[in-house]
Amino acid sequence: MTWSFEVTPVDHPDAAQLLREYLDEIASRYYERQVTEAELDVLLQEQHSRDMVPPTGAFLLARRDGVLAGCAGLRVMTPEITELKRVFLRKSERGKGGAPLLVAAAEDVARGLGATTIRLDTRDDLVEARALYARLGYETVEPFNDDPYAHHYFAKSLAPAVPDRV
Repeated sequence: MTWSFEVTPVDHPDAAQLLREYLDEIASRYYERQVTEAELDVLLQEQHSRDMVPPTGAFLLARRDGVLAGCAGLRVMTPEITELKRVFLRKSERGKGGAPLLVAAAEDVARGLGATTIRLDTRDDLVEARALYARLGYETVEPFNDDPYAHHYFAKSLAPAVPDRV
């Protein structure tokens, strides 16, 4: 299995498709029912990702063996802080080692945007996400926004990678 990650314009058809899948899953999980296409259209406008483009952010597409597999978004909050958003793998791609690689790729892009800290928020029901972030070294922090859907807040230092010594 080969994973690859590429910064892609958020309005690219593949990005738009994954954002729709992401919001469909996240909203359906929250409402404990399948959301309608009309509801999804409204959510895509309300929960837009238009600012996930350099220099205010970035949007990554993940592929496994060349097949579209997932995405992650970044928003620059301050010159030193970038927020991780929209981390998503299609159900068919979960459990294949891509999630940690996707987050690591997003962290690298955040460093490239000048961030020394990356942070995120998530909901109570997203237990898999919370476990992933804890495993990857994200630490619980005080709330940094008033998002009514955010219940848990995490941050991680993005210290430059130390080269291996020979």
